[in-house]
Amino acid sequence: MNKNVTIVGAGLVGSLLSIYLAKKGYTVNIFERRPDMRKTTMSAGKSINLALSDRGWRGLEGVGIADEIRKIGIPMYGRFIHNRDGSTAYQPYGRDDQANYSVSRADINMKLMDLAEQQPNVKIHFNERCTNIDKQKLNASFENHESKKITETKSDLLFGSDGAFSAVRLNMQLQNDRFEYNQHYIDCGYKELIIPPGENGTFLLEKNALHIFPRGSFMMIALPNPDGNFTCTLFLPFEGEKSFATLKTKEQVKKFFDEEFPTAVPLMPTLLEDFFNNPTSSLVTVKCFPWTFDEKIALIGDAAHAIVPFYGQGMNCGFEDCVVLNNLIEKHNENWSAIMKEYQELRKPDADAIADLAISNFIEMRDKTADPIFLLQKKIEAKFSKKYPDKWIPLYSMVTYMPEIRYSKALSEGTKQQAIMDKIMSRADIENVWDSAEIENEILKHL
Repeated sequence: MNKNVTIVGAGLVGSLLSIYLAKKGYTVNIFERRPDMRKTTMSAGKSINLALSDRGWRGLEGVGIADEIRKIGIPMYGRFIHNRDGSTAYQPYGRDDQANYSVSRADINMKLMDLAEQQPNVKIHFNERCTNIDKQKLNASFENHESKKITETKSDLLFGSDGAFSAVRLNMQLQNDRFEYNQHYIDCGYKELIIPPGENGTFLLEKNALHIFPRGSFMMIALPNPDGNFTCTLFLPFEGEKSFATLKTKEQVKKFFDEEFPTAVPLMPTLLEDFFNNPTSSLVTVKCFPWTFDEKIALIGDAAHAIVPFYGQGMNCGFEDCVVLNNLIEKHNENWSAIMKEYQELRKPDADAIADLAISNFIEMRDKTADPIFLLQKKIEAKFSKKYPDKWIPLYSMVTYMPEIRYSKALSEGTKQQAIMDKIMSRADIENVWDSAEIENEILKHL
């Protein structure tokens, strides 16, 4: 095979994939629909800070760029819960050394583009919208946003890494019989807000934590940035009594925030401007099959498996796609027929699993993180896991800090664990006996 590759989409996964392929000797051309974000003013309000965890780090370490990314991240060692009455609680994610890193989507994307372009065999073409793919000839057509000129490329491999609304996926859907496609929008949208830094760039909230303001059917989160500010995201139903539909005036917005987030409002001097200037965006899960076509075209990242952000695994899952693909290139000695087949077989069940986990974690974050019974359950699990680490690994730890455990395996183990804990927590006297040998033996009996 000649080693010419076309990647559609220069986002997080496309940029990282290009580095992996370049280091394997492939010549890579990336075509990106947007202008070069490093040279243009970014439109505000669409970023949602990302949480980089062990699966993502493994992807970056695989091409030796983890240290470069670490410079633009802030470690978060747990959740800091802010209740409506002003009380707070801290929930560590795992062991003291386990953290998720808060990174700006734009910052990490720009850094990955820089690192990709440092490879002599990678070139990124901006303002190029994919208009057509000829599956048989492996030709792709792109229209330049500025000149309207059509460029046609022919390559030996083509990867669609062009996001949740992938043009590559749509082209494959139209050209393949029995293509399965499902998209599901949750009933909540999101809006980006900000807590600016205090004097001399100080952090106005705990720096090394994810801040959650859980309110039952909705919530706000805040993630730290290196310059001292926090990117806040309000997740709120589109319709209903407390929803975006009922927040139309400055007075309504101010009243809502004063009632629901009274401790945050004093930290948000531009709240009203941000609320009305920044867009309200939707959240979608995408599942599809197949991911590979004629052994020469593949979907990767959000193009194959867009998920909602509530497990912080969208980027990490996409980076793991790159790791798996790279391992298969080595395993099958660049036999792309075998690579594509096994890539799809391995990743599809795991992508479906993390998509389902992300939806369930939304419910946990907004409804349960302030629930005393839920918190007691987590305390029981943590105590048991610490004593019997070979018998019980918390689901969150499996997903976030143990990349050697597949998402699909973590989901099945987590389901079994929850069934056991449902029995334990159903005891009327659980609050009095939770820290007892009796409860410990009860869990052991069910394992």
